[in-house]
Amino acid sequence: MNVIYSSKHFWILSYPEQQGFELFDKYHLRTLFLDGASAQHFRHAMEEIPESQRNEEEFDAWLDGLCDENAQPIVFH
Repeated sequence: MNVIYSSKHFWILSYPEQQGFELFDKYHLRTLFLDGASAQHFRHAMEEIPESQRNEEEFDAWLDGLCDENAQPIVFH
């Protein structure tokens, strides 16, 4: 596991052996694991955003949109 992005609201974790990514929403305490075609699509979408345009607020808003419908809540026992 590698942390490839960290902001006030999100971590993006990379799992090279599984060829997957995990989006961890610190603010809403939810997580989304992407693998297979979803992970490939996510990787390509990230690569298409020029470094100069990777504003943290906009990038986090994009990640938030990805998590809105599919993320699972993190439950503490």
